[in-house]
Amino acid sequence: MKAPGESSTDILLAHPGVKRFPSSRLDLFVLRDFLSGEECETLCAMIETQHRPSTIANYNGDDAFRTSSTCDLYRDDPIVAALADKLAALSGIDIAHAEPLQGQRYAVGQEFKAHTDYFEPNNADFEKYCSVAGQRTWTFMIYLNDVEAGGATRFKVIDKLIQPERGKLVAWNNRRADGSLNAATLHHAMKVRKGFKYVITQWYRERPWG
Repeated sequence: MKAPGESSTDILLAHPGVKRFPSSRLDLFVLRDFLSGEECETLCAMIETQHRPSTIANYNGDDAFRTSSTCDLYRDDPIVAALADKLAALSGIDIAHAEPLQGQRYAVGQEFKAHTDYFEPNNADFEKYCSVAGQRTWTFMIYLNDVEAGGATRFKVIDKLIQPERGKLVAWNNRRADGSLNAATLHHAMKVRKGFKYVITQWYRERPWG
């Protein structure tokens, strides 16, 4: 039986079109056409009107580590609420464990260098980010547009490169089967070389959000 805040291979593969990347190092899944072109265009427009410079937890001194823009998306908007519900139906995770959806916008030359989505327990800001809802469990990310050049997501440990494609969803478990944090989820949002890249990310937590 899965723990609260967790999805599973069985749950995800029960949905038509979900493919699992063949690796013993991490649980990584891809689903094309999760969102329609119209849904993607609407979300891109929302991000374009509300984005702000991205930040990182536990600043590492590298001002070029994450150069994208971020847009917080809340469930009081019916479009955002519908997407959050659609992701919860796919993941099998109670919506109470979901962080607010976040949009990301990458212009030419912007990137997010290799990182993991979980919070490092030994870092100074761990309690700040995890004291209420706990650690991040699963990540569900959706590409909202076809990027003219660049913008791939590279999982460095398994040397897997995922190209941005409108409506494509990528999901992974940030932990191993024993519940320990999985460093093999290290991934790099590579530089956009031409055009823009728009992404939506849903993170889930161990305990209910807020």
